[in-house]
Amino acid sequence: MAFAVWFTGLPGSGKTAIASRTAEILKTKGIEVKILQLDEIRRVLTPHPKYTDEERELVYASLAYMAKLLTECGINVFIDATANWRKYRDAARNIIPQFEEVFIRCPLSVCMEREAHRKAVYSPKGIYEKSAQTGATVPGVNIPYEEPVAPLVIIDSDKMKPDESARKVADAIINLYGALDGN
Repeated sequence: MAFAVWFTGLPGSGKTAIASRTAEILKTKGIEVKILQLDEIRRVLTPHPKYTDEERELVYASLAYMAKLLTECGINVFIDATANWRKYRDAARNIIPQFEEVFIRCPLSVCMEREAHRKAVYSPKGIYEKSAQTGATVPGVNIPYEEPVAPLVIIDSDKMKPDESARKVADAIINLYGALDGN
């Protein structure tokens, strides 16, 4: 049976880099993973995002459902999304039998510095700066971020390099799910 792992943490914490590198490591072990990157999917679901509570509910519920469908087809999934409220991640946990969270922990000041210099393809640019200027809601700044209660692994991304972090996550996934047959 396929698994889903939600990479969660503040914007700029390193979720995308660590999820991508973890998927690369698992691939060398014969374990394929599809990454559902929120910032990419949001461009389809909400092309002009307002980041309201209602919009977040829709987007995170959609991610959870996509992950459920993929795992039912035998496809392992990484969900790369902040999901600031635990209820968003719990919704996925409730519908996906093999579900885990990876918490990418990073101080807000480091996230803000990284985000200011980020060259990501899909993620919005300057969110922390826009939050200060316009009052736009950003997890960890002007709306809460609820940390996972019992994540599979916690990565302190301000202390570990992405490759080292990815190896730690890949090892935890392999230890939990064993030698998988590529699905």
